[in-house]
Amino acid sequence: MFDIAEYESERRIKGALVVAVLLGVLSVLFVSLFPSIASSGVDFEAYMESLPPALQAAFGASGGLAITTIEGFLAVELYQFFWVLMLGIYLAYQAGGLIAGDVERGRMDVLLAAPVFRRRVVVEKFLSLVPGVVVVNLVVGLLVYGAVVVIGESISVADLAMAHLLSIPYLLACGAIGLLLSVLTDDSDVAKRGGLGVIFGLFLLESIGESADLGWLGAISPTRYYDPTAILVSGEYDWAGAAILLAGTAGLVALSAWWFSRKDIE
Repeated sequence: MFDIAEYESERRIKGALVVAVLLGVLSVLFVSLFPSIASSGVDFEAYMESLPPALQAAFGASGGLAITTIEGFLAVELYQFFWVLMLGIYLAYQAGGLIAGDVERGRMDVLLAAPVFRRRVVVEKFLSLVPGVVVVNLVVGLLVYGAVVVIGESISVADLAMAHLLSIPYLLACGAIGLLLSVLTDDSDVAKRGGLGVIFGLFLLESIGESADLGWLGAISPTRYYDPTAILVSGEYDWAGAAILLAGTAGLVALSAWWFSRKDIE
């Protein structure tokens, strides 16, 4: 049981480790810059307030956020952009090749020749993303905390841990979007690029909708339900948002499995 998920996760774990190390190094570099930024005397809050509302919302810099605190700095410079947008895009891009890639290369025919249900293939392919998501969160979270301690700052361990823990439902939701595209087309490049575009578009939709007092526009965006700024700066944990993301993920995976079970493979 879960043989497909185990095999696929082993194939992807090296890539996940590479991403984790790269993001970890980037995070350490950002943290190492914080002391010079905090002591520069520049009024970053005034600069943030001068930005258009859409940009403030996109980078979580609205509501009088103090970027000269380590929590505010990490939220704006690291988590709101690299974690929410770039890592979300990466997961959708990877998931876009889960099914379409095997169909395109002819490997799916070999897999389906075994006594295995198509629904199981889709579900286990998706589950193979989970270990990589956990590894990236664990490695980067530890490196961020260690770097903060080294520069002589302090940050709530609980809030930092929750910022990473609650990102898992968000990232899986992004992956589920890519998975759906992967079963809708047999061209893996189309599915991957489509996932990239959808996540970026939903990110913009949420940002623009919030700044234009049209918040309902972003209700379909995963970014609505994961806010690392609120976690790190205010210690607010959106458990309801996490539940919505997990439910949405389950729904998209179920829809993908249903569609693939009825689809003709050429």
